[in-house]
Amino acid sequence: MEQKKKKTPERQCLGCGEHRPKVELLRVVRDPEGNVSLDFTGKKSGRGAYICKNVACLKQALRKKSLSRSLECEIPETVFAALEAQFHAGE
Repeated sequence: MEQKKKKTPERQCLGCGEHRPKVELLRVVRDPEGNVSLDFTGKKSGRGAYICKNVACLKQALRKKSLSRSLECEIPETVFAALEAQFHAGE
């Protein structure tokens, strides 16, 4: 009897639009209080969006406002700067 292959979940990057396995992407989450942060574990509660693990995709997602649309909230410049700093710290 054959073993079934386990399906790997895929998500789409908001910056470049490529579909990749979930583990290769970084999750940006808006928690129930409305705070936006990076989720390196993928387990924080709240609404999530996925971005490739490079700053170019983060900037592109913010420029296209796809991150704001996906998280259903406006992202101020101060939060963007904090996200970028947190992104560099997590690498």
